[in-house]
Amino acid sequence: MSYLNSVSLIGFVGSDPEQRRARNNGAKFTVFSVATQRSWKNAEDEWVSKTEWHRIAVFRPRLAEHVLNAVKKGAHVLVEGSLVSSTYEQPNGKGKKAKAAKITSWSIRADVVLKLDRGELEPQAPASVSDAAGPASGTSDAASF
Repeated sequence: MSYLNSVSLIGFVGSDPEQRRARNNGAKFTVFSVATQRSWKNAEDEWVSKTEWHRIAVFRPRLAEHVLNAVKKGAHVLVEGSLVSSTYEQPNGKGKKAKAAKITSWSIRADVVLKLDRGELEPQAPASVSDAAGPASGTSDAASF
């Protein structure tokens, strides 16, 4: 029997990536969040949408460094990796018999991060007719170190 733990997300970065250090060995890694949205029609035939936030951790050194430098808040990205869970206990009361609640959080350990949006165009004089017909000058950044 074989198993597969694979996640692919396309969404928008919620805040600038941050660099952290692992507690056990001090290795650097990068974390950021990605928002995805799904929409559907409810019983009243109105469009409703829900935004989900996903925590992304990048441990591969070259990819982590690239993400830290190239990806910013609002960037449109594709993330591929695996789903990882973490469980911790949080006290939920005071007193002698206070119990702790076990909380499981999920994150995605990224192996690939592709920047899907094009580079921002610099402000310039109004475009001529020939400029408007040409392709956009930006390119997408791709990194899967």
